[in-house]
Formats: sequence, structure tokens, C-alpha cells
Amino acid sequence: MLLSTELRKTTSAPESHAGVLVVRRHHLLVRCSHWLNVPILLGLILSGMSIYWASPVYHHNPDPVTGSFDPFRDAGRWICAHVPGLHQYSNPPEWVYNHMSLGPGMLAVALRLHWLCAYLFMLNGLVYVAGLVMGGGWRSLLPRQSDLRNAWKMFRYYLGVPFAKLARRTWMPPLFKTKYNALQRSAYFSVSVAGLLSVLTGWAIHKPMQLHWLTWIFGGYGKARIWHFWLMWFFVLFVVPHVILVLVDGWDTLRSMITGWSRRHDKAMTSGHDPSSPCGSEANPGRFGVFRKQPVPTESSS
Repeated sequence: MLLSTELRKTTSAPESHAGVLVVRRHHLLVRCSHWLNVPILLGLILSGMSIYWASPVYHHNPDPVTGSFDPFRDAGRWICAHVPGLHQYSNPPEWVYNHMSLGPGMLAVALRLHWLCAYLFMLNGLVYVAGLVMGGGWRSLLPRQSDLRNAWKMFRYYLGVPFAKLARRTWMPPLFKTKYNALQRSAYFSVSVAGLLSVLTGWAIHKPMQLHWLTWIFGGYGKARIWHFWLMWFFVLFVVPHVILVLVDGWDTLRSMITGWSRRHDKAMTSGHDPSSPCGSEANPGRFGVFRKQPVPTESSS
């Protein structure tokens, strides 16, 4: 009984069946910053769209019939005219803003909320970087020379999965010996760069005179707004497939981002072939540790 207690203290891992490999995957600070990004990004997007309503980045000459110059208002009219059940919508031009922002006419509130979330986003980013450094996870995000070719192989695999399911054929994924496959690594590295760029473009928009050199780097105030706008859509387009692929991959992947531990037996993470991975191997646990729980002798058998 005493031996069992000591084993749990040594590994700090969840309970596991005998002989099951337990791998620590994500540092606590990485996990906290990951989940805090959900409400922060939601607040940034909703408030950002309300700011956009007041001064659209993209506009065209006023429509001679409706007077509209905003493509989002044009989209709202089209949706209400063609989607069943929306023909009686009270304000078609504002349909997009009513569903993707705090609402039209909320500029003052939106600006306050946007900067509150922006400061939280920057602070959370520092927490994320600290977690990567302390846990050694930053090594797993660094691009490699073979990433472009291997990312394409992984992309083809994901595209082929639904067809393989329908045809009831075996569809084997490409082999990789790192913590993340090349497509994951490219996506996670890109979203980190996008986070930095969104902060820089935000300051270039907020202080175009005081930080005129930063605004100049992005091509001026107007171009900085365009950069900022498309970076928002980059985050949106990243989140959708990210959530879908995590759900498809199974409960263990989601649990590892909650508890930090994985019980999946992954030879790629225990073979020791990836010295940059913080997961190490059984012989060399590394910062994140790998443990195989063995049967614990009972008092009667000792």
C-alpha cells in the first residue's frame, strides 16, 4: 500500500492500469493559456466586428437602390432574401452584425471591450510563451526542412479519411516521430505568429502617430487595418478545423489538454528519435516525463 502511494507521488500521473504508458504532454501554463484564449478571442472577434460596423475596411460605391456601401450589409440582405425562414427578418442589412458582433451602434462599448480583451490576450500570450519555455514545448513547434512535403502528405490523409470510411477501406496515416505531425506543427507555429502580428497591427492602428514606424512597417494606417481584419479571419479559419480534428482524434487528445497527461501508447513519442520533443523516452523521461506503470505488489504477496 505504501509503495503504491509513493509511486503516485513520484509520477504525479493519473491512475492507470498495469503496463499502460502514461505521457505528460502539456505544461500547466500552456493548458491554462489555451483555454483562456477561447473567451478572449470570442470577445475580440465580437467587439472587433462592432468596430468594423462603424468604419468598414472594405466598401464600394453606394448602391443606387439601397444606398449600401458595406459588403457585410449586402450579405445580410442576400441571406434574408434567399434563406428560408428569414424573409420576414426585421432588419436584413444588419443580419450579419446582429449575429457576428455585439450589434450595430455599439461602438463605445465595443472599443472598451476590445482593448480589455486585447490586454488579456497579450498577457495570456506571455503566459503561453512561459509555459513553452518552462516545459520545453517550444522545440516541438520549430519548423523543419521536411515540413512542407510532410504537411502535404498529412493533408491528403485527412482529405481521404471520409472517403475511406465510406468505402470501408483501411487508410493509414503518414508516419512521424515527433510530438506533432508536420501539418499540426505548421498550423500551431503559424497561429503563434498570427497572434504576434495581431498585437502589432492593433498597436499600429491604436497609436498611428506615436508608433508611426510600426504603422509604416504595415504599409500605413489603412493597410494595418486590412492586416488586422484578415488576421481575425485566420483565427476563425484555424479554430474550426482544429476543433473538428481534435474531436475526430478522440477523447485522449482533449483530455491531455485538460489534465496534461495522455495514456495513448505512441511509439513515436517514446522511441527517443525526436530529441526536440519534451516528452523524452522511457530511459530518459525529459521535462515532460514518460512512465510505464507496473503492477504494484500487495501486502499479502510481499
